[in-house]
Amino acid sequence: MTDTVAPTIVKCLVWDLDDTLWQGTLLEDERVVLADAVREVVTGLDARGILQSVCSRNDHDLAWARLEDLGLAEYFVVPEIGWGRKSDAVRRIAERLDFALGAVAFIDDQPAERAEVAFHLPQVRCYEARHAMTLLGRPEFSPATVTVDSGRRRQMYQAGFRRAAERARFTGADEDFLRSLELVLRIGRASAEDLSRVEELTLRTSQMNATGVHYPDRVLRALLADPRYEVLVTTLTDRFGPHGAVGVLLLERADRVWHLRLLATSCRVVSFGVGTVVLNWLVDQAARAGVHLLADFRATDRNRIMEITYRFAGFDEQPCDCRAGVAGDADGDVQRLHLVARRRPAPTTVRLTAPDLTAGGPA
Repeated sequence: MTDTVAPTIVKCLVWDLDDTLWQGTLLEDERVVLADAVREVVTGLDARGILQSVCSRNDHDLAWARLEDLGLAEYFVVPEIGWGRKSDAVRRIAERLDFALGAVAFIDDQPAERAEVAFHLPQVRCYEARHAMTLLGRPEFSPATVTVDSGRRRQMYQAGFRRAAERARFTGADEDFLRSLELVLRIGRASAEDLSRVEELTLRTSQMNATGVHYPDRVLRALLADPRYEVLVTTLTDRFGPHGAVGVLLLERADRVWHLRLLATSCRVVSFGVGTVVLNWLVDQAARAGVHLLADFRATDRNRIMEITYRFAGFDEQPCDCRAGVAGDADGDVQRLHLVARRRPAPTTVRLTAPDLTAGGPA
């Protein structure tokens, strides 16, 4: 018996238009036609969280107008419609999305166009247009899990582009820009439906992961059922749209001490200070409950920002007899940081919605 290696999932499929996405040539035929089966592929990939773009030799305004008429324009991010080399266009799409070329695929009816992309970008997977209807059944287009955020990944990227464009135009201070975003951070108790995204955050987040420990689905489900633990997930939205789930906290509560076993936030929201807001909220909750806080931290070559966040929040390694209230010692190179809880002011740039842990139920 031989082991099989799971294929790398495609993160973005780049479509040619003429005789690929639709049947016909826009600049030559009176009418181009979109097959229902192709529409199903586009919407199906979108629901799985696979982004899609366009790379076509066409007049941009005419092609985009046709996509809008077909009700498909909203599904395509960072389109490249023009007259240059397609390999250059595909590379620009990957760069704007910050994707490795190996996570990008290209579909075109013309063998010469596929060959040109394959020659200059050998990591990009190329498909013949006649295979479009098979894509939903291929393993590289079938993520193992589809989270709540997966189904709205395109909308989150589109909101991100609008947000970045607004930031480029903004001439004031960073704090004023953050206030203008109308940020709303929600901290809530995780549900069973949230666990796939929570597991993904513990696995993929490194820069803002306090310990680097991965909590698989089965462990998270057991913790949800354990009254000693709080599994909390944070989501962020602003006036441009959702950022999705951006953080997870795993808190063990005892009579005299609360033990923060994991704090992880997405690197996408570092500039919004989400980690600091979450820690300040937790510090305030512990102060109201009259308990000490302990937090596990394992230094790596990537999570220096998280260590600074802990230090600025007041956590240090001073000895404390409150550790007697925590079962077991820190494992290996895990530091157990201590904080005498004290009230913290509410954030000025973020509207926070969170449960009241001192009452044992949602606020």
